[in-house]
Parts: sequence; structure tokens; C-alpha cells
Amino acid sequence: MRFENKQLYFKCLFDRAISIIIFTIISPLLLVISLAIKIDSKGPIFFVQERVGKHKKLFKIYKFRTMVPNAINIGTGVYTDENDPRITKVGKFLRKTSLDELPQLFNIIKGEMSFIGPRPTLLYQVEQYDEFQIKRLNMNPGVTGWAQVNGRNSISWPERIKLDVWYIENWSIWLDIKIITRTFAVVFSKQGIYGQKENFLVRDKENLNA
Repeated sequence: MRFENKQLYFKCLFDRAISIIIFTIISPLLLVISLAIKIDSKGPIFFVQERVGKHKKLFKIYKFRTMVPNAINIGTGVYTDENDPRITKVGKFLRKTSLDELPQLFNIIKGEMSFIGPRPTLLYQVEQYDEFQIKRLNMNPGVTGWAQVNGRNSISWPERIKLDVWYIENWSIWLDIKIITRTFAVVFSKQGIYGQKENFLVRDKENLNA
């Protein structure tokens, strides 16, 4: 087994082990959030959607629901912004703090995702990838990644793909540590939570957590 493959194997084992530990520790918080969502609005607790993972393998991603049911057929449809009335009171808080991403611990434990990697995308987007962009699928998708700490949703989709491919081609454990450190700063500053309107065709179904 090559050194790089050993590192990737360690990355996967580390992700799963840490996810189990974190899930055990924050299980009371997950319960509180679940109750808050149910009290705040009607509808399911979780937003579940099919995404494309490593080597085009399909999987279902989990998030806490942050919008009213059937949101895609209400108001501005697929486009969302900070003041979108379809976002619930609890959902607005979850989005600002990125707590809506916590259920993805399940995806990491199942080996479908990693803590660090390109954000998981939708099939219709992957079908439009060219030879360069498809490299984005050479690693497990992540909860956060190089694109997320370099603009998040405020940068264009082509720019995000370039950043994701750069990450894959230059991956190292030390780069992951750098991304984790910068992720905390991005979350606390609430940078790039909502994208530019011209990018909504890329962001639409990815961020419409209904």
C-alpha cells in the first residue's frame, strides 16, 4: 500500500472514529434541536436528499430541516436568501451556526462522507461536468472543504470546482488541519452562508433544506 493510500485509509478511519465520539457527546444537543424543529413548524425533522459521492456513487445526505415543507413550490422557488420567509425561526439559527449540518455525522460513520472534502453535489450537476471537473469526485465529499473556507457560497460554482480539484490534487493531513482551523473562523463570522443570485441554478436544490 503506497504512503498516500495509507494516509487516505487513516483519514477514513479517523473520520469514522471521531464521528462516533462526537455523536455520543452531542446526542443531547441533537435531541434538543430535533424537538425545537418539531415545535417550531410542521414537517419532518430531517432534510434527506440524494447526492453524488466518490466515483459517482449515489447516497442520501442528512441535514436538519431549516425551511417550511414544500418550500420549493412557494415564493422564489429554488432561490433562497437570508431574509427568505420560508426559512423557519429555528432554521435561520441552524443555518447561521451551521448546526443544520450535524446529521452528516451519520454519513461519515457510514463511510459516505468525510469531515474534509468537496461538498456533495447533485446528479444533474455531475452530468454537466467536463474531464477536469469530474476529478472533484475522486475523494469522499466533506462537511467542509477548501472551497468552503475560501468563499463558501459567495463564489461562483466554477471557482468552487477549481478549488475542490486543487484540494484533491494537493491533499495532505496538514492541509486538512488547516481547513478545520479556518472552518471555525468562517462559521463564527457567518461568511458566505448565502450565495449570489446569479449562482442559484447551482445552489438551488443543494441549499433548499425543505
